[in-house]
Amino acid sequence: MTVKNKVIVITGASSGIGEATARLLAQNGAKVVLGARREQRLIEIVNDLRQKGMQATYSVTDVTKPDEVKRLVQVAKETFGGIDVIFNNAGIMPTSPISALHVQEWNDMIDINLKGVLNGVAAVMPDFINQKYGQIITTSSVAGIKSFPGAGVYGATKFAVRNLMEVIRQESAQEGTNIRTASLYPAAINTELLNTITDENALKGMNQLYDAVGITPDAVARVVNFAIDQPEDVNINEFTIYPTKQA
Repeated sequence: MTVKNKVIVITGASSGIGEATARLLAQNGAKVVLGARREQRLIEIVNDLRQKGMQATYSVTDVTKPDEVKRLVQVAKETFGGIDVIFNNAGIMPTSPISALHVQEWNDMIDINLKGVLNGVAAVMPDFINQKYGQIITTSSVAGIKSFPGAGVYGATKFAVRNLMEVIRQESAQEGTNIRTASLYPAAINTELLNTITDENALKGMNQLYDAVGITPDAVARVVNFAIDQPEDVNINEFTIYPTKQA
């Protein structure tokens, strides 16, 4: 498997999709580097992986701060000798109607969901260009391919990263740098994402949906593993992950 021995940086790795992905990739022989804001959770996950004989390390990372994302990548290179993949997974979803004017939440989503991804891209791009290979995987959302009332700004950030990943793929092909990209469009995946919703009506509706159809983040982890595991000349660049029960 091409996953084995690859050095993979994961943001938003302290829970949910990021944690599930780190655990699966490490189990399959990858060297994982976890980034998130909650150090204690990172310590617990890394220690657990190491006790099971897997290779893992971490760096406390706020993706809105470019220097911290660069440091995360530097830790990967210092610890494991290089960087093969970055999984831009950190994100928040404080959904609400535009008319509710939760302006600070709009700005937070732009800073984390969009600028955070750009910071990840900027942190790995020099190495990927120099070595002429690499892979950038990013968590978008089904709200990045279709529009939902209540998710106007959230969806806008997710549409944006979808476009960003496709442009990187095309430019890399033109420039001969062999950088693969993959955009993930998860639907109702049971993570801590709903905890970021402050609008009571929006939260009620989302809780009902996720309680009815939500699936575990392992579903997305398996897709990430699949994307990385393809031969270097194969780029499967878009994945939509729905619960079977979700319309």
